[in-house]
Amino acid sequence: MSPSATVKSSYRIGGDVWGGFAAMLVALPSAIAFGVSIFSPLGAEFGAKGALAGMLGVTALGLIAAIFGGTQRLISAPCAPAAAVLSALTMQLSQQGLPVGAIVLTLFLVALTSSVAQILFGVLKIGRLIKYMPFTVISGYLSGVGLIIILSQLPKWLALPKGMGWWQGLMSPSLWQLPGLLIGGATAGAMLLAPRISQRIPGVIQGLIAGIAMYWLLALSGWPQLLSLENNSMVIGKLSADAGGFVATLTGPWSSLSSASLPRWDLVLVPALTLSVLLSIDTLKTCLVLDALTGTRHNSNRELVGQGLGNLASTLIGGLPGAGTMGATLVNKASGGSTYLSGVFQGLWALLAVLALTPLIAWVPVPALAALLIVIGIRMIDWKSLQMVRRRDTVLDFMVIVAVVLVANTVSLIAASGLGIALAAAMFISEQIHSSPVRRKSFGNHRFSKRIRSGSEREILEREGAQSVVFELQGSLFFGTTDQLFGEIEAELQNARYLLLDFFRVQSLDVTAGHMVQRIGKMLAARQATLVLSRLPQRLPSGRDLRAYVGSLGLLSDQRTQVFDEFSDALEWIEGDILKAAGVQVDSPHSLQLSEFEIFKDLPQDATTALKKCAHTRVAVVGELIVESGKAGHQLMLIAKGELKVSLSLGDGKSVHLATLGRGQFLGEMSFLDGQPYSANVHALAETELICIEREAFEEIIADNEKIRASIVKTIALAIAGRLRHTNAELREIREA
Repeated sequence: MSPSATVKSSYRIGGDVWGGFAAMLVALPSAIAFGVSIFSPLGAEFGAKGALAGMLGVTALGLIAAIFGGTQRLISAPCAPAAAVLSALTMQLSQQGLPVGAIVLTLFLVALTSSVAQILFGVLKIGRLIKYMPFTVISGYLSGVGLIIILSQLPKWLALPKGMGWWQGLMSPSLWQLPGLLIGGATAGAMLLAPRISQRIPGVIQGLIAGIAMYWLLALSGWPQLLSLENNSMVIGKLSADAGGFVATLTGPWSSLSSASLPRWDLVLVPALTLSVLLSIDTLKTCLVLDALTGTRHNSNRELVGQGLGNLASTLIGGLPGAGTMGATLVNKASGGSTYLSGVFQGLWALLAVLALTPLIAWVPVPALAALLIVIGIRMIDWKSLQMVRRRDTVLDFMVIVAVVLVANTVSLIAASGLGIALAAAMFISEQIHSSPVRRKSFGNHRFSKRIRSGSEREILEREGAQSVVFELQGSLFFGTTDQLFGEIEAELQNARYLLLDFFRVQSLDVTAGHMVQRIGKMLAARQATLVLSRLPQRLPSGRDLRAYVGSLGLLSDQRTQVFDEFSDALEWIEGDILKAAGVQVDSPHSLQLSEFEIFKDLPQDATTALKKCAHTRVAVVGELIVESGKAGHQLMLIAKGELKVSLSLGDGKSVHLATLGRGQFLGEMSFLDGQPYSANVHALAETELICIEREAFEEIIADNEKIRASIVKTIALAIAGRLRHTNAELREIREA
């Protein structure tokens, strides 16, 4: 390794060490607060154990999730959604009168099952699906979690008697304890003013320092009871820092397995699934923000496996589950963290804190932690969503968010997520139903293929083309839009001889819509009409092969149903069938003579004779390049038999199909007149016989006869004018589309 590479590597490691330390300073106080909020309903002695569980969670998630997840700079730690779900479950089980051991066992099994579910999310590669959770659901969910945290922590900030709810406490100001108010107020105020005080010290650290300082100020100036840990509800309480104390904390959930009966499956599975989805969303949301800030790209499925392993390790040692957290991650980035090792160092710093700071946890004020969580909860609420109520087109989205928040705070988080997804799905279906599945409807006398037709053929198509109807479909064709689609098509089923359905802009198709297409085909076949399908995608955004699916319905094997890969090919087939019905022989095997070309039908005999003198025949094989763009042009070429494709080369090596020329058509007319290079490429689609008129030979033969020259040039100019009008009509169709 070169010296410069060694310096850069050392610099990155130094940045990861400092970034991990700064992230630990943000994650650790929050994790302690989350642990206290989850376990404190079980009794005063469990507050300190909850704090230690939070610290162990920071350690395990930092070490395991960072290594196996691999997302650069991501910091994982216990988070608010986990605290909300587990706190609500703890209070629910406590109100039901379950023994403490049974509650601890239930929390343990919920966290364990959630971890396994997260690992399965990653292994089954459904990480991307979680990212597609509707915004309204996520917004309402996070706002609901924030509100749950606020309401659950208010009694602790006010130091209310145990068991008293937030509403009853707010209505009883006489029960509020002044030390709790002052300690919480100092914490919240310092957190809110933190950016003005110092940009280098995280806000949670500033808030916690302010709360602790206020606690000791009160203890030394009039509240001597705060100087003792015994019967002091204002602090977390003593947790043994020796080996025995640690062992008791780490083995607590395991000992409950033998001392308590297993809880009902619904008390474990429902909260576990809720928790796994919430933690996955929280992690992937942070990863997306991190990608946007750093220009990197995370692996969603790998990260979910890493998070699941981290939560599994945390659960097994008695720690709290968590996710990739936004605040600590941004602090890590700002402090120099640049790789996944910053998360590992955060876990190591947390481990040192567990070993060194456990005795001091006893003196951390509970009102300070409660105020810290309330500020976090307030910041979790999506206040920007309130602006949705001002606009008519987003009022329904706002109502979905409100519904999710209300159900989250009155029923449960899983019910809120289910309701949110159901409402979002209902709104999507409603929007799809009210948006037309038909992008455009047109008729064959106005919509033509890319095959250039003669004047007589165009007259027939303009006269008879109304019997072909073209429907360009769009969006999702499913049970909600099938009736509307059939209603728009039904009016044409009795008169149309050809019905063309173009699937180019279709995003999805379900069984109901598929059978509707089959029904249309049978109705047309009953009256000897033809169903034509074009541009059936082999891979929809959903992953379905639409061509194979339509084939499974039997439409591709139906002799009366025509299927084409290209829209223009479908139009060309319809035009050809109309012309054949009108007695026009489109693809005759016989070669045309010079005098039989429509371009020269009004040309005087002497002019025709002059052209024959300077003409020669050329035969092109299939795929042969007849005309190359940019090469000098010197011939007027007439197609006596066969078929040519005109294409325009693009800058990326691709080409666009401009036109198809068949028997009786011509090319090279502009270069023949002005001598400029050809403007497009022309390939033979079949063995093609060409009558070529050389420009120099033509000039020699009619050099002394201006009348013949004028007659031939006029004929070619009129043919060019006809094609320009055809091009204008095509451009108008494209513009209207």
